[in-house]
Amino acid sequence: MRVNHFACGMQYAAIYNGWVHLASNQWKSPVLKKNDIGPQAYRDAMAHFAGHVHVVTTDGSAGRRGATVIAACSVSDTPPTILVCLDRENPKNEPFVKNGRFALNALASDQEALSVGFSGLTGLPVEERFALAEWDMISTGAPTLKGALAVFDCELIDTKDLATHRVLFGKVTGLRIGDNLRPLIYHDRGYHAL
Repeated sequence: MRVNHFACGMQYAAIYNGWVHLASNQWKSPVLKKNDIGPQAYRDAMAHFAGHVHVVTTDGSAGRRGATVIAACSVSDTPPTILVCLDRENPKNEPFVKNGRFALNALASDQEALSVGFSGLTGLPVEERFALAEWDMISTGAPTLKGALAVFDCELIDTKDLATHRVLFGKVTGLRIGDNLRPLIYHDRGYHAL
């Protein structure tokens, strides 16, 4: 427990876990001020959030698709489960749900060009994006990147739509651990090696 003591005029106070205890033996909650957070301010703050760069892929009856993502993480190791966030307002991302499978491919620092190709900024069609690297399959049929730091091949087990994004939850059914190379990181609106 963190305790801060301070003197305020003739009053003596201590702060315990965010509550103020006055010398008069009274407890008071501090006054918190909320501010309006606009989209640009939020994006500017998130630019200071460093994230590992991935390419998420799918293939199946709804078609082949791949996209660069940073918003991905582990949910649980029992059973092994991950999540990936995708722009749900982009209709090109529908195959991830309709195919019911995806692979999360963690990129190394020398794979920046692949990240850019799958980002959508270059306007490359699907076939040209996948031609930028070598792919195979592990268990679900989703394209898996040869040379990735790690590959998590997943069956889609749930989705959650929230605001502009759709969160995909995947049960990991196939796994490949690549060489221990430096990861590709995105921070302050640019690529970096860790």
